[in-house]
Amino acid sequence: MSSPSTSSTPSGRPLVTRTVELLPTALPADLLDLLPEGVEPLAWLRRGDGLVAWGVAARCRTTGPDRFADASDWWRETAGGAEVLDEVGVPGTGLVALGSFGFADEPGDSLLVVPEVLVGRREGRAWLTVTGAGEAPALPGLVVRERPAPPREVTFADGAMSGAAWETVVADAVARIGDGDLEKVVLARDLLATAAAPLDVRWPLHRLADDYAMCWTFHVEGLFGATPELLLRRERGLVTSRVLAGTIRRTGDDARDAGLAGQLARSSKDLEEHEYAVRSVAESLSPYCSSTNVPEVPFVLHLPNVMHLATDVTGVVHDHHESAGAAGASVLDLAAALHPSAAVGGTPTKVAVDLIEEIEGMDRGRYAAPVGWMDAHGDGEFGIALRSGQVDPADPATVRLYAGCGVVAGSDPAAELAEAQAKFLPVRDALGPASD
Repeated sequence: MSSPSTSSTPSGRPLVTRTVELLPTALPADLLDLLPEGVEPLAWLRRGDGLVAWGVAARCRTTGPDRFADASDWWRETAGGAEVLDEVGVPGTGLVALGSFGFADEPGDSLLVVPEVLVGRREGRAWLTVTGAGEAPALPGLVVRERPAPPREVTFADGAMSGAAWETVVADAVARIGDGDLEKVVLARDLLATAAAPLDVRWPLHRLADDYAMCWTFHVEGLFGATPELLLRRERGLVTSRVLAGTIRRTGDDARDAGLAGQLARSSKDLEEHEYAVRSVAESLSPYCSSTNVPEVPFVLHLPNVMHLATDVTGVVHDHHESAGAAGASVLDLAAALHPSAAVGGTPTKVAVDLIEEIEGMDRGRYAAPVGWMDAHGDGEFGIALRSGQVDPADPATVRLYAGCGVVAGSDPAAELAEAQAKFLPVRDALGPASD
């Protein structure tokens, strides 16, 4: 088992956390407006609700195939030793960590961060949490900040390979599927964006939250995006996983898009891809959950740039009895069990992931892996880090954008390339000036 490089707190003392309730009217409509300049922000937002945070009270870094288990062990130890005063008592209050995990086992660089200051809002309630080593810091005054300026002179270039080269890789994958090596593989490509100055990540976060309010806008240590795919939500023992697989690009014409939605819902290629992904999630959850429900027919999820086939799989965690204090598997345990699902890896999983490593030609980093938050009760939300970009830590003026597509026997390389281009648009547009 790998050993996480971690310090429970900067001083080695137990954490002390305090959560107080706020009047929702005391907060700006956009919680991102609270993020200070010059600090590493953390964010998880959807439709105006969620979490924004800054500062580091504690951090855990893990690597390798045991990265989830190591992070989970660290969290249980850290949360178990913390002193928590929580006046609100809903998921997302008290001691909370935000995290992001590596896609592949090697190197698998991953982290959990306990912020010093966190502001949350959900379902008409709002709160402020502060955390420190040995004692909770004083409650800060919350200041609405000016929005940063957009990046200047952004240029785009191919990443690991050109579009034509990537089409060849897709064709190779289709041939291997035809030979019976596997049923599905998800292949990704990257695009490099370079600006004239270091990126203030608050700018694209604002753009993504505004333009893709139905998605989960996130940021953890340079990885940002707006994912439509909720890998997992765990709330008081109830588990929900939203599966997306099967995609068609929108045209902007409502009548034509309605026709395309019907075409997507009847597409044998897309339904086959979707079935693999749903089966993968249901099978991964079954050892941990009872009363698992899998709808027979997917629905079409409409986003500004694309439409997806979508299915919400639900279940109840075994041994979850809130009154008795038995929590069952945490949201992080369940995220580890689900990753990588067929939606981001393929079927069979190991064969598909091995093929990705062989032919994709790039390191995914934390792209297409779990990103989200968890609290001391094991509740939380983890999405899949899709429609995302990674700020280069060595050159913060450079962002690597990622997009992927599910490849099955009926896939056409040119169509898959067009789908990938559509999936670049959210982050690509977010690096430009504000929409009118």
